[in-house]
Amino acid sequence: MKPSLKKLIIASTSTVHGGKYLGYIKPTLADFFKDTDEIIFVPYARPGGISHDEYTAIAQKAFAEIGKKITGLHTFDNPIEALETAKAVFTGGGNTFLLVSQLYKFEVMPFLRQRIFEGLAYFGTSAGANITGLTMQTTNDMPIIYPPSFKTLGAIPFNINPHYLDPVPGNKHMGETRETRINEFHKINPQPVVGLREGSWLEVKGDRIFLRGELKARVFEQTKPAYEIESGSELRF
Repeated sequence: MKPSLKKLIIASTSTVHGGKYLGYIKPTLADFFKDTDEIIFVPYARPGGISHDEYTAIAQKAFAEIGKKITGLHTFDNPIEALETAKAVFTGGGNTFLLVSQLYKFEVMPFLRQRIFEGLAYFGTSAGANITGLTMQTTNDMPIIYPPSFKTLGAIPFNINPHYLDPVPGNKHMGETRETRINEFHKINPQPVVGLREGSWLEVKGDRIFLRGELKARVFEQTKPAYEIESGSELRF
């Protein structure tokens, strides 16, 4: 059996509170993308409804600070051909329903999965992190568009819940907590879910997956009580 070639950084967010875009994770990205100066950016999630060009400009400014050139996938006539020769991909956050619908519309989803398993360096934040899991069903986003499938890249053997929030003691808000929502998910769906808090990310090296950043992550498995894992831990299911 051949060893897995997967190389991913799966981050909960692009910006931690009070910080610059990707500021908290730039040293990690400089090392992660050390073998290439050019990165394809997937802007399909369009946070706040901004244009693909506007979103790409934000990514370009951030990556210029570590000497990397960003090119938006939307600028290519044939996105499959662009990914065929790419050495690295960054998928930004925004609305996961929109992102997934566009990845299927342009037939990018299955090909991107293939390239990741072949060793393409992949970095995703928020919605771009959601799609690395088995399905997008544990996103926090509103269903503003209906994708043809909830199935995503399956680059990791579980689902992600980015921006994971803990209940605030004394808060009188009556809405469901994230943990409640994930427990609802597990009444029907079996796959584990990892709640990534802000400023946390997963580092994938082949078949090994490690939690990075300063905070713990919360792990949910069907029929088991939720539990915490420390930064630096290896995730195994």
